[in-house]
Amino acid sequence: MKKRKKEKKTPVLALVENDPWLEPVAQQVADRYERYKTRLEQIEKEHGSLVAFADAYNYLGINYDEARKGWTYREWAPHAHSLFLIGDFNNWNRVSHPLRGGEKGVWDIFLDEETYRHTFVHGSRVKVLVHGANGARERIPAYIRRVVQDEVTKDFAGQLWFPAPFDWKENGFDVQNVKPLLIYECHVGMAQEREGVGTYREFADHILPRIKRNGYTALQFMAIAEHPYYGSFGYHVSNFFAPSSRFGTPEDLKYLIGEAHGLGIAVIMDIVHSHTVKNVNEGINEFDGTEGQYFHPGGRGEHPSWDSKLFNYGKREVLQFLLSNLKYWLKEFHFDGFRFDGVTSMIYFHHGSTTFDRQEKYFTEGVEWDAITYLQLANRLIQEVRSGAVSIAEEVSGMPGLCRPIREGGIGFNFRLAMGIPDYWIKLLKEKKDENWDIQEMWQVLNDRRPDVGTIAYVESHDQALVGDKTIAFRLMDREMYDKMGVREESLIIDRGIALHKLLRLFTLSLGGEAYLNFMGNEFGHPEWIDFPREGNGWSYKYARRQWSLADRQDLKYRFLNQFDIQMLQLVKEYGVLNVTYGTQLFMDDWHKTIVFEKAGLVFVFNFHVNQSAAGYRIPVPLEGTYRSVLSTDNPLFGGHGRFDESIDYP
Repeated sequence: MKKRKKEKKTPVLALVENDPWLEPVAQQVADRYERYKTRLEQIEKEHGSLVAFADAYNYLGINYDEARKGWTYREWAPHAHSLFLIGDFNNWNRVSHPLRGGEKGVWDIFLDEETYRHTFVHGSRVKVLVHGANGARERIPAYIRRVVQDEVTKDFAGQLWFPAPFDWKENGFDVQNVKPLLIYECHVGMAQEREGVGTYREFADHILPRIKRNGYTALQFMAIAEHPYYGSFGYHVSNFFAPSSRFGTPEDLKYLIGEAHGLGIAVIMDIVHSHTVKNVNEGINEFDGTEGQYFHPGGRGEHPSWDSKLFNYGKREVLQFLLSNLKYWLKEFHFDGFRFDGVTSMIYFHHGSTTFDRQEKYFTEGVEWDAITYLQLANRLIQEVRSGAVSIAEEVSGMPGLCRPIREGGIGFNFRLAMGIPDYWIKLLKEKKDENWDIQEMWQVLNDRRPDVGTIAYVESHDQALVGDKTIAFRLMDREMYDKMGVREESLIIDRGIALHKLLRLFTLSLGGEAYLNFMGNEFGHPEWIDFPREGNGWSYKYARRQWSLADRQDLKYRFLNQFDIQMLQLVKEYGVLNVTYGTQLFMDDWHKTIVFEKAGLVFVFNFHVNQSAAGYRIPVPLEGTYRSVLSTDNPLFGGHGRFDESIDYP
């Protein structure tokens, strides 16, 4: 008689235990965790630890060998026929410095300091000539730490960078003390008022004080990693370990980060590991002569909408490349975390182009499991390298467990961007008249999130500011902004626009999440769109800048919006508004379009009606007592009309 084999029981992880809706996919959640554990165990067995595995940037690329007294250049190019180091140091001789092929497809060459101390020098240019199935091509080393563009030929090349050790002055900064998270999203190049490309040092010296004064606690920088096309906003990265030389040197970037830390401001990097440029000359596409070195071969390696290449996250060397990139930015530049771009695109083969109408779809239809494992490893690594660092996902599908600990079956992010909120405001402003706004729908949208998911709320980001779209301010006021923003000018359109701009920001900040984001300039209603230099605009920088003087001028109404932003952020800090996940609804008046709720001991009253502003209006309150106004959008200091008496105590 045969003994019946025991069926293996699926372990139920905390993610499923805490959410009964996930019970049908308990096995898939467990499998997701097992894949992560298996990969991590493999890495630890081969390399000792995940942190050691992510140290590839100190092995591959060009590094000084203290023991041998010279420079070693190593490149992973498994299918290349031969490699030759070329550059200023050897007058670009294409055959004099061959690399030696070794194990696991890694090529190397050693240049002793005695021989090359006067030629292999700081600031000189280098490339590598790769012979492969696609011919002989001059390439930029994959792990190069600086890339520069020739002003005449417009050709990009690697640049040797051997600076003196940087003297960090961060005033004892600790990212774990940065609370609440109030993010100022910015782009260094277009942060200056002059028509041209701004620099890291200009930003540090001129823009940082503004951000500190307004009360933001974190910066989120776009376009840091080198990218060949300026107008890509930095989302078509070519050189992952090179800070963009358009804005200055690596030391200039360190200076900027150090200055921010000295002011108590965290610095988050917009990291693009979801795809990369197709460019063969500037990027890593077909580096060893094949399309499958870093990417999936064929159609799976092509993004249908972004005209870019997709990484093969299942390959050990690709994992090491990307994880090493994270460690590099954290260790070498002291970044305090990352906002991961395009997470939805990463974790699904369909890149999110479907409707998630049932839980099973998150786990059974077109899921890129290797990408999810990479993100889990990335989030573990980030905390091991810099405890308390911030990890943010740009993810729109609502993948369960996105912001839950990995041990619970989650993916390990701290926050996700509430991308549905700005989309909702745009749709509302475009499609409905003010008198048709549905306050029940507004409440639902701002509260539509899982209680266990850290959420960053925002009214608008850089997407809404780009050419072809409009910022909230421009949607509200449009052409009136050109000649009706003077404090002596009268305009009902401007009055409405300023009032709603303040209301939408405060409503979103107070209800939409546990953190808040603003794109630079939007806090004072920066007019017009962002349009980078291109052939269609005569390569002009007129719209690729920020006009800070608008907010400084006493004769313009922009200063009202900016002053309100300062007071709004001060309010949420003082009362700990973002420490509370949800507000408690107290009253909903559809006729007057009035929403009343309590949060963090404050009673918020929003009236969105175009003309219904009742005198002696009575509202329920959570506790008996006397109430006093702490912030009114109608205060004349903020461009309001002073119709609400803030000096009165309300019993």
